[in-house]
Amino acid sequence: MSIVPPHDPTDPTAPRLTDLEPKAEAPAFLTPEAGDERPLQARHIEGRSPWLLAWQRLRRDRVAMVSLVVIGLIILLAIFAPVTTAITGHPPNEQYRETGLSPDGLPLPPSSEFWLGTDDLGRDIFVRIAYGARVSLLVGVAATLMTVLIGVVVGLAAGFLGGAVDTLLARLIDLVLSIPFLLVAIALVSITGPSLTVTVLVIGFFSWAAVARIVRGQVLSLREREFVEAARSLGASDRRIMFVDIMPNILAPVIVYASLLIPVVIVVEATLSYLGLGLAPPTADWGGMISDAQNYYTTAWWFMVFPGMALLMTTLAFNLFGDGVRDAFDPRSDRIFE
Repeated sequence: MSIVPPHDPTDPTAPRLTDLEPKAEAPAFLTPEAGDERPLQARHIEGRSPWLLAWQRLRRDRVAMVSLVVIGLIILLAIFAPVTTAITGHPPNEQYRETGLSPDGLPLPPSSEFWLGTDDLGRDIFVRIAYGARVSLLVGVAATLMTVLIGVVVGLAAGFLGGAVDTLLARLIDLVLSIPFLLVAIALVSITGPSLTVTVLVIGFFSWAAVARIVRGQVLSLREREFVEAARSLGASDRRIMFVDIMPNILAPVIVYASLLIPVVIVVEATLSYLGLGLAPPTADWGGMISDAQNYYTTAWWFMVFPGMALLMTTLAFNLFGDGVRDAFDPRSDRIFE
């Protein structure tokens, strides 16, 4: 049994009753951080936008961050492709039939002169992969931008205007989605001839319907919201409401879809090139390089493996990064970020 000494209010050295009581520690969220001298109200009342929250979630996704680094390296390789020519001394279309082919006329394996070996014409595979990255990224980004632009405009008009416009555009979306895209792309490229512009236009024109359907669904859920009614009451035009008030609220799903569409476009472009419907030779192109290597996969494995690895790493990195972006924008995602 402990005995508490009597408290003498006249004795300044006597312990006060409040000193003898256990002190509760402040909750962690009320404890100021070291070096933070802001007032408590300013310190703890801070809002975070959905974009900031998504970025914080994305940064904690290690797979997405590693994929982003890989994408960055591929972009740098494409940008500095001329540097690879300056370092190796091998232009992408230069044929080294004397030094780049064996006495039997077969491609040479990787060496100090040709880092990733040579192809069937004695060209440097490493340099051609670097220049091929330019084609794949350019087609992927350009066709995706075209797809998103058309899809957003059509989806906004269909979802917001409603009525006969919505019915007509919805049927058009269904029609485009029902078309076998790859077969039509092969037919059109065969008729018009292979070129970078034709490839981008064909892919972009037949890929917008999925974006339009996503945007239309989002707009249908937003057009009756209070902020839209407030804009109408202030006399805002339909165009202003669609592009100023509604469109910022549908960007998240559009960005997610675009990040997942880029690798699809890259694969489609490589497929067309593999079938001989891509860029005209001798332009360096990953799909065309794989197509040229199919007769040498037993005697010159590097001819097919290295362009295939470049295509695989690029599409895999974009897909994994797109998955991370999707999970970052979805607060209901049960994915654990470590």
